[in-house]
Amino acid sequence: MRAWSVGLLAFAVLFLSGCGYNNLQTQDEGVKAAWSEVVNQYQRRADLIPNLVNTVKGYAAQEQKVLIGVTEARAKVGSIQVTPEVLNNPELFAKYQAAQNQLTSALKSLFAVTENYPQLKSDQNFRDLQSQLEGTENRIAVARRDYIEAVRVYNTTLKTFPGILWAATFFRSNKPMAEFTAGENAQTPPQVKF
Repeated sequence: MRAWSVGLLAFAVLFLSGCGYNNLQTQDEGVKAAWSEVVNQYQRRADLIPNLVNTVKGYAAQEQKVLIGVTEARAKVGSIQVTPEVLNNPELFAKYQAAQNQLTSALKSLFAVTENYPQLKSDQNFRDLQSQLEGTENRIAVARRDYIEAVRVYNTTLKTFPGILWAATFFRSNKPMAEFTAGENAQTPPQVKF
C-alpha cells in the first residue's frame, strides 16, 4: 500500500510539473514568433527605403548628406544577421536595436528635408511611399508591443511555480526585454501652424 502511495505521488508530481514545461515551451515559441514579426516589419521598412530615397533624389539633389545618411543606416541594419539566436545574445540584440534606432532617425531627417520641396510632397509616388512607410512604422510599433508582452509572459512564468522548477534545469535565462527608445522630440508636443 505504501509503495502504491509513493508511486501515485511521484506520478502526480511529474504530471503537474510537466504542465509547466509545456507552458514554457509554448511561451518560448511565442517570444520567437513575436520577435520574427518585429524583424519582418523592420525588413518591410528596409525594402521601402530605396524607393523612397530614389523618389526624393530627383527633387533634392543638394540634400545628398541626408540621402547618404539614410542609405548608410539601411546598410548598417542589413549587415546584422538576425537569427533566432539574437534573442539569447544581449550584445547582438542591443547592436541590432541601435541600428534600427539610427535608421528611424535618418528617416525622420529625410521627411524633414521633404518639407522644403512642395512639388515633391505633391508627387503621387512619394505620397504613396510615405503612406506605406508610415503604415509600416505603425506595424513596427504593434509588433514591438506584442514582443514585449510575449517576453513579459515568458519571463514571469520562469519566475513563478512550477516554471521556476524548469528554469533551474532547462530554461536558464530570461529573454531580453527590448528597450525601444523614443526619439529626442517624443516629449515635446508638436506645433501645429496654419
